[in-house]
Amino acid sequence: MEIEMEAGGPSSRRRRSVSPGKDEDGGGVDHISALPDAVLGEIITLLPTKDGGRTRILASRWRHLWRSAPLNLECRDLGQLAVVLVSHILSSHQGPGRRFCITQGSIIYTSATTMDAWLRSAALDNLQELDVWYGPHRPLSASTLRFSNTLRVFTIGGCDLAYNTGQPLHFPMLKQLGIEHVSVSEHSLHSLIASCPILECLFIKYSVGFSSIRINSPSIKSVAISRCGTDGSGFHLVGQIHLHELIIENAPCLETLLDLCNKCLHVSVVSAPKLETLGFLSEQLSDGMDISTRLVFGYTAIQGLQVDGLAMVVRTVKVLAIRMETLNLDVVIELMKCFPCLEKLYIQGWSTRENCLWRRKHRELIKCFDIRLKTIVISTYIGFWSEVNFATFFVLNAKSLELMIFEVNSSNEEFISKEQKKLQLDNRASRGARFRFTTDRCLRGRLDIDHVRDLDLADPFIRRC
Repeated sequence: MEIEMEAGGPSSRRRRSVSPGKDEDGGGVDHISALPDAVLGEIITLLPTKDGGRTRILASRWRHLWRSAPLNLECRDLGQLAVVLVSHILSSHQGPGRRFCITQGSIIYTSATTMDAWLRSAALDNLQELDVWYGPHRPLSASTLRFSNTLRVFTIGGCDLAYNTGQPLHFPMLKQLGIEHVSVSEHSLHSLIASCPILECLFIKYSVGFSSIRINSPSIKSVAISRCGTDGSGFHLVGQIHLHELIIENAPCLETLLDLCNKCLHVSVVSAPKLETLGFLSEQLSDGMDISTRLVFGYTAIQGLQVDGLAMVVRTVKVLAIRMETLNLDVVIELMKCFPCLEKLYIQGWSTRENCLWRRKHRELIKCFDIRLKTIVISTYIGFWSEVNFATFFVLNAKSLELMIFEVNSSNEEFISKEQKKLQLDNRASRGARFRFTTDRCLRGRLDIDHVRDLDLADPFIRRC
């Protein structure tokens, strides 16, 4: 449920619905089946594998389409059934292949010989997307490289890239590369990235064997590093080389940089003139453990959420996601000073009963500091006065504000009405601002971003809510 407050007060949203399969005048004409085979084939390709196969029962017009439509084969956690089902589909489909995905839960019962046979199947010719888990300690299959000239999206999972396939790597069409649960040397990792001349999205998670990543790419737009040096449960892998350093040396097109729960990572941004989206900056834990990332822009350093000497500002960053154990307005203001052109701020974390007073302390700041924020989202809002004081700073001073979202646990209208009064929404600095209270999750957490395709979103932090 969500309640939105505008100039006229709170109101519930209404949506008009139309019965599926009927026109608004009540007709039931099947216009879809009249489309050309090529168009219907594209529609089938967009469906999950089982649904694409089931389209044969819709009408005689559809019976032959699935076998000739570009194959979208996605096999998730089917266990022992995977071997039989995947082999049957690949032997009966005419191809060409569009996407082939087989995950860890399905590959555990699959031998290297069977996997190799699947990858050599004619049904996968001209494959564009490959998302495959090879199996513990297995090398990258040489049969994978037959798709090197056609792949657009490639996720390598659960293999050892230390083994050399004997063939030079080159992926001239690859735009999205995911590396998951992989053991790879630093040299091999950089060689793989360099083999993708038009790469746009790079996602590396749960991988070991390298201590440093250097990004030098004229095309890359998004980079995300997630829990490198840990296993799938987040436990530290002993006896392995762990990632300690990420250096963005030369990335003229880089727009998004995500640190997704890495311990003690040092990130240096040397040249990224288009960097707009940054997250998740996280503060040091309350037990004093120093596990936060250190982010350096020139001579300005940010340790966790603390700006350590503001020697220069970064005007390109417009979207920032942070995790705070305790809401702290002083910390957020320092971050806004570091990123003075910030337009979207997403805050995740825990509620607090501590004071968050600002009126006297930041009186002079309000007079001279231009707050450019247009969107603010605060998760787990309960209504403590510390949260109210934190939020009212922006309600009363953000003159460019367009939307402020509060994720709440209660949809009770009486609770919402009380919070609106406490937040002084009638006195808001931006008369056109909207304030939304919702029980839906609007923010995506660090672990919600779990595939390289997530980096291709316009805004990786926000859900549709």
